[in-house]
Amino acid sequence: MIRFEHVYKTYPGGSEALHDVNLHIKKGEFVFVLGHSGAGKSTFLKLILHEEAATSGRILVNGFDLSNIKKRRIPYLRRSMGVVFQDFRLIPTMTVYENVAFAMRVTNVKESEIRRRVPYVLKLVGLLGKENTYPTLLSGGEQQRVAMARALAHSPQLIIADEPTGNIDPEMSVAMMELLNKINSVGTTVVVVTHEHELAHQLGKRIITINHGSVVSDDLPSCDEEEPASDPEQAPAQPADEEVMA
Repeated sequence: MIRFEHVYKTYPGGSEALHDVNLHIKKGEFVFVLGHSGAGKSTFLKLILHEEAATSGRILVNGFDLSNIKKRRIPYLRRSMGVVFQDFRLIPTMTVYENVAFAMRVTNVKESEIRRRVPYVLKLVGLLGKENTYPTLLSGGEQQRVAMARALAHSPQLIIADEPTGNIDPEMSVAMMELLNKINSVGTTVVVVTHEHELAHQLGKRIITINHGSVVSDDLPSCDEEEPASDPEQAPAQPADEEVMA
C-alpha cells in the first residue's frame, strides 16, 4: 500500500527533511505516524501525494511507483486516496452537500452517482440534516466530519488524516478516532499523521515515530497480521464491504 525504500529528501540550501527512510504500510492497516513539529511528517505526506519528489530512493503508493510516475498519472494516484487536512480546506461559499459533491465532480463522477453517494457518506459521518448548511455555521468537529465525508466520497482504499484532532475538542477527538476505526474495519488503510502521542498510544495501533527526518521506532500491535501477497504495481481493488464504503 505504502512503501519507502531508502528515501532521502533534501531541499534547496541543503536542509535534509528525510534521511534513509524505510517503511512498509500494508493494505488494511491502521497506522499512526508520530513526530514533533519539524520532524519530517509534512515532507512524508507531500511525498506520498507527490507534491514533492524524493531526492533519492523509491516510493510505492497504491501500486504507483512515484520514482518514475508520469505527470498524466498523478491525478489517478491522488484519486486512489482520500486526504483529511488539518485546516479542513472546505469551500465557504458551498454547502456541506456541495463541498462533498464538488470533490466528486472534479474527478468526472456522474451526477447520478453523486446524488447516491453524497447522502450515504454524510450519514456515515453523522451529518445527515446538515446538507444545506454552510461551513461557517458548523462547529469545528462538524467541519472535520465534512472533510472526512469528502475524503470518503470516491471510495478510496487509503485514507490519510493530517492532525485530524488538532482543531477539535477532546470529546470530538475520540469520536473522530472511532470513525476512522470504523472505516478501517472494512479494509480501508488508515494513516494518521499527528504529534499527539497519548491519543495514538490509547488506540493500540501500529506507531511509526519520525524524529529529525529518520524513523526512530516502529511499534507493531501484538495482533498484527500479514497482508496477502500482491503485485505492488497493480491498481487498487475496490473495498469488499459495499455496505460501508460503496
